[in-house]
Amino acid sequence: MPRQFFVGGNFKMNPVSRGQKESIISVLNSADLDSTTEIVIAPPSLYLIPLKDTVRSELQVSAQNCYYKDSGAFTGEISPAQLVDANIPYVILGHSERRTLFHETSEFVAQKTKAALNATLKVILCVGETLPERETGQTAAVVQKQLQAVVDVLQESDWSGVVIAYEPVWAIGTGKVATSAQAQEAHLDIRAFLSHAVSPAVAENTRIIYGGSVTAANCKELSTQLDVDGFLVGGASLKPEFVNIINARRN
Repeated sequence: MPRQFFVGGNFKMNPVSRGQKESIISVLNSADLDSTTEIVIAPPSLYLIPLKDTVRSELQVSAQNCYYKDSGAFTGEISPAQLVDANIPYVILGHSERRTLFHETSEFVAQKTKAALNATLKVILCVGETLPERETGQTAAVVQKQLQAVVDVLQESDWSGVVIAYEPVWAIGTGKVATSAQAQEAHLDIRAFLSHAVSPAVAENTRIIYGGSVTAANCKELSTQLDVDGFLVGGASLKPEFVNIINARRN
C-alpha cells in the first residue's frame, strides 16, 4: 500500500499576534487543497486549541513539543496527557532547535517519543546532521545514532504512530536546500536502517519527510523522489505558498 503524502507546517514561535494567526488560517481554510495529502500544522502552544476549533476539518493540528510526564512541577512544559485531552493528535519532537538551543539529547527525545506514543499521540520525529557533519561524510552515522536512541525504547508496533522528518540542520532557515538526490539518499539510508534495526515492514510503511528551506519553487522536484514522503515546512508555512507545497504532488 502506498504511503500517504504528508505535509506539516511548523510555525515555530510565529506569528506574534492572533490577527496574523487568523490571516494564515484564512488562507488555508479557503484554499483548494489536495485531498490525498495528510496536512498538519503546528502553531505555538498558545494557539493550539483556538486554531483546532477554527481550521477546516481536513487540517490536523500538532504541538511543537511536549514533556515526558503527564503532570507535575514542570513549569513551562506541556504534557502528552494534556494534548490528548485537548484533542491534539500530533506532536513534533527532536527538532534541531530543541537539540541545539535547549540541549535535548537523543535519549531525552526518545523518552519523550515513547511517552507521547503511550499517550496515543502521533509523533513527527526530527533527525538531521550539521554542515560539518555533512562535509565530513557523517550524515548517515549521525542520523542513525539519533534514531537508534528511539529504536531502543519503542516496540515495533509503536512505529505506526511515527513520521520521521529528515531535516539537515544546515538547510533549516538558511535558504540552502538539499538537492533532490541528497534528500533521496538520506531518506533511503533511513529506510535501510529501519529495515535492519526494526523490521522491513516498518521500513516500508514509515513515512520519511524532508524539511529544510522547502518552498513552492523546490517542492515539486523533491516530491518526485521515491523515498520522500512529504515535507516539514518552516518559514514557508506562514505564507500563501504553503498551499503550493501542500499540492506538490498534484499534476
